[in-house]
Amino acid sequence: MASILTTAEELHDALSAGRYADGGPVRVLDVRWRLDRPDGRPDYRSGHVPGAQYVALDRDLADHDAPVTEGRHPLPPLIHLQATARGWGIDAGDTVVVYDDAKNMASARAWWLLRYAGFTDVRVLDGALRAWTDAGYKTEKGDAATPVPGSISLAYGALPTLALDEVASFAEDGLLLDARAGERYRGEVEPIDPRAGHVPGAVSAPTTENVGGDGRFRSPDDLRSRFRMLGAEDGMSVGVYCGSGVTAAHQAVALTLAGFEPRVFAGSWSQWSNHPELPVATGPEPR
Repeated sequence: MASILTTAEELHDALSAGRYADGGPVRVLDVRWRLDRPDGRPDYRSGHVPGAQYVALDRDLADHDAPVTEGRHPLPPLIHLQATARGWGIDAGDTVVVYDDAKNMASARAWWLLRYAGFTDVRVLDGALRAWTDAGYKTEKGDAATPVPGSISLAYGALPTLALDEVASFAEDGLLLDARAGERYRGEVEPIDPRAGHVPGAVSAPTTENVGGDGRFRSPDDLRSRFRMLGAEDGMSVGVYCGSGVTAAHQAVALTLAGFEPRVFAGSWSQWSNHPELPVATGPEPR
């Protein structure tokens, strides 16, 4: 399996050399997005890793022509993602590095989606943009030069997922993690989706606890211990969801680092809560 994380120093060396020693030519994607500020382009233009292409999560990594019953960030049609990835200049054999400015909570969506579409060498800049600037490396302002179109061919299905009709039984028989903040899991607040609470049987596991204050992922051993305390067992496939399938991908990075196989429920709570026939649980987990 290709590396999951890359350091700022490794990325800098790869950009200087034109490729990773253990990978291929480098393509960098800047995936700045936040729930309260979805358009990250102004921040991108104020300073980004040199050569990084801006990725509009809402447009490039989701399908907003889908009905609301599919959730807030349904997967984009494959033909759309492939055309977009080619527009970023990606060819087979490249190494793609993704980052954002928020502990990789958004950029992990690009990592997971490209991996799900069969592109194997996608790496997350550990520590996000802060790691790059803290290392003293220069940023580039404005828009990066448009690359020569790539020729990558993609196909969905390279990673296991959970469909809406599989989630309830998975939560009963396996381990389903809710990556949202605890107050949203408990149903105390719900800022955007139609119903508050969580999938019955799901376990609260805020993905923010997978990283330190510097935005870097905790060690694989620490992550493994955390997920074992939540009920994961060696060799286990672990389901994960969040609000709309964005930070669930961040949890998937952590689970993969810890040696578990994540199964992302891409529609996440925004899909589940838009189906009034499906049950909702509130309050803390039973002890």
